[in-house]
Amino acid sequence: RGIALELGSEGYTVYCLGRSSRSSNKKNLPEQQRPIAPDLDCTVESAAEQVTQRGGTGIAVVCDLKQDHVIEKLVNQVFDEQGRLDVLVCSAYTTPPDNLRGEFWKQDMEMWDAVNGVGLRQVYAACRASAPYMIQTASEQQTTTTTTCPLICLVSSFGGKSYTFNVAYGIGKAGIDRMAVDMSYQLKKYNVATISLYPGLVQTEANLQMQVDGTWEEASGNLDLSKGETPAFSGRAVAALLTKLSADQLLERSGSVQVVAELARELDFTEEDGTQPPSIRSLHTID
Repeated sequence: RGIALELGSEGYTVYCLGRSSRSSNKKNLPEQQRPIAPDLDCTVESAAEQVTQRGGTGIAVVCDLKQDHVIEKLVNQVFDEQGRLDVLVCSAYTTPPDNLRGEFWKQDMEMWDAVNGVGLRQVYAACRASAPYMIQTASEQQTTTTTTCPLICLVSSFGGKSYTFNVAYGIGKAGIDRMAVDMSYQLKKYNVATISLYPGLVQTEANLQMQVDGTWEEASGNLDLSKGETPAFSGRAVAALLTKLSADQLLERSGSVQVVAELARELDFTEEDGTQPPSIRSLHTID
């Protein structure tokens, strides 16, 4: 959501995809949906409205990305309506039904399916469906004065490099990182860039509600959420990559891991309050 809103601030047309809708019956929402404060509107309609309020064009699409072929149809719809596809951001993730932390042999296969269904399999499906349209967009951009290139941004985490939560989680995040690397080998020659984005600890609406409910410390391993990043910070990282780097500079980073807090110092952006949270690289070892 934070990325969608910041792209709106840059004037992008943003398709906001998700299950949460004002038209949904809350009683029928999936059990895995994490609670948020009752007064918050985190629906796709709300996200689309805020994108538009910020100067972009927000389009809400209610869908369940767990279902095969849904993303392919939506990508086709975007290109049919817009005639181009400049940015793909993959951040959807299904919360496991049980506590993330645990020894893998004591966790059911539902843990793997929850973590790596939407979070890995459908990310691959989205990239596969989007690549031809992004290649076409890049080809057409070469005849214009545009200074950037199409970007596939896969939202990952430090769990791709260092043990975090459980085995299934780490495999999924490492798979996301590897996807960015291997796609770059095939897409770079077409002037399409790929990156794996590492936010730090993020103050999502659901995480903040866990803190209110008293479940955050056990679930997170006593991480200090007060020192976390806002969702907007990741959005500003993506916006900075697209607006402050030339196409050649962005392509030079293709296939790499980009840490949000470190991008803030390099590309000179901040949180909404003007601060720059520290990188959590000091707590994890990554290459």
